[in-house]
Amino acid sequence: MWERTIDGRVLTFRLAGINNQNFIMQDRETGSWWQQVSGEAIQGPLKGKHLVRVFHDELTYREWMKELPGGRVLLPASDSTWRAFSAGWEEGTGKLPVRVHAALDPRLPARALIAGVEIGGTAKAYPVDRVLAQAPVHDRVGGVPIALLVGGDGKSIRAFEARIDSTSLEFIRPAEGEPGVVVDVGTGSRWSFQGEAVSGALAGKRLTPVYLLLDYWFDWHTYHPASGIYLLGNRQ
Repeated sequence: MWERTIDGRVLTFRLAGINNQNFIMQDRETGSWWQQVSGEAIQGPLKGKHLVRVFHDELTYREWMKELPGGRVLLPASDSTWRAFSAGWEEGTGKLPVRVHAALDPRLPARALIAGVEIGGTAKAYPVDRVLAQAPVHDRVGGVPIALLVGGDGKSIRAFEARIDSTSLEFIRPAEGEPGVVVDVGTGSRWSFQGEAVSGALAGKRLTPVYLLLDYWFDWHTYHPASGIYLLGNRQ
């Protein structure tokens, strides 16, 4: 998700094509082409410009509604048309061959779903199936301690800096196994999936969110060729 203002000018985008199996947008105002995954103009008068990222989550509808019960939902003009188009789309897409300009990295299947994190120019991919099984996941990216947490739905993933001020935190699942809640080892404070301490010595404190992108491995690696991979405690 990107802001659509460049140098004070609001742009309007449309689908222009596919590059490395990734969406290309064209702005109507200048005709420039923009790569979806990077927000960079790759052709046209604005080539080299970058859109500003809008921080966002990719949650299940259930988890989103639990947090924002009064939230508004954007629906397509024709709900039936959208349902017909989207039915089985993920499964069908997953069977298509992967063809990109760069060489595929065999460390993961090309269409393995990953949660990608980039901090300070360092990128790391976290296979989603392993995060769901192991969470909370702790790591360091670009020198920053991070933790990946899983929501109460058992499907949604968020990342946060695993520290308050200069103190690093280590999280574990509570003994009673309350979904979406973790406990920090140092103080025993309980933390919600929103990154807020809801009880204990750190009650009211908030973790700094870290942007993560849910993506196919081949797409993430195409635009982050030096990316490492987190594999169940083995930090590559």
